[in-house]
Amino acid sequence: MALQFAYYPGCVAEFSSKELNATTKALAPMLDIELLPMPAATCCGAGDIAEAKPNLYLTLNIRIMSQAEEMGVDVLTICNVCTLNLRRANKMVKEDPRLLEAVNKELVAAGARPYQGTKEVTHLLWFLATEEGLSLLERQGPRGLNGLRVAPYYGCQLLRPSSVMGFEDPDRPQSLERLIRALGGEVADYEAKSKCCGFPIILARQEVALKESHVALAQARDADAQCMVTPCPLCHLAMDAYQRKAEVQNGTEYNMPVLHLPQMIGLALGLPTATMEFKRHMVPVDEVLQTVGA
Repeated sequence: MALQFAYYPGCVAEFSSKELNATTKALAPMLDIELLPMPAATCCGAGDIAEAKPNLYLTLNIRIMSQAEEMGVDVLTICNVCTLNLRRANKMVKEDPRLLEAVNKELVAAGARPYQGTKEVTHLLWFLATEEGLSLLERQGPRGLNGLRVAPYYGCQLLRPSSVMGFEDPDRPQSLERLIRALGGEVADYEAKSKCCGFPIILARQEVALKESHVALAQARDADAQCMVTPCPLCHLAMDAYQRKAEVQNGTEYNMPVLHLPQMIGLALGLPTATMEFKRHMVPVDEVLQTVGA
């Protein structure tokens, strides 16, 4: 029987990064995972609502958790920001019964189901990097990255704060590296893999943001990476969609294809390239496809 999750792709994967959502949905059956839709789920509010209206932030996120609880399954995400917001809100109400009671009053008043605090949130990367997840990959047969040299890029919000995220050491993460090697790739290691991509300030202070992405892109290039892989659609936007602007501002070239995590796995397992919608990327992935024989 397939392992079931309440699937919460988040706003970015449903709109700006549709290729991430499409690839995840196509990949799940290959891994014996059933993604149960959450049609009534709303935006998690990113970090903005949490700062402006903390009560609304909690109500939004706990309403999502309540839906998963009603479905009887844990939540699976494919976005660092969504993971952080859902886990933070979940932790807050689980540790404070009075806060949970107050949030539940808001939910009931809005016609929603009260939350009992029985469900958890995990990111696709975290699940696949466990022994159970790696065993699902093993069942698919020979790994097909064909020695592709991949630079892992975690970003900052999937790792910190440890009290909320807690899957691995934020200063020495290894989950992406385990997956790259398990899929037949080589790891291009570099210091900036767990630094911020700059996306949270890219509209307000683009010059500063592009300096942030430059550090990771330049280090990945200098580590002889053929591509970068990230578990976060916002990091993907910063590294892919804004890469040419970063090149102009910093007077250099990276020519760094950036893969979503499910795309890298899909390439290794033989998912059709058309399904993964690489045409939506700003930086071409032709050399990557050539290396893996896709």
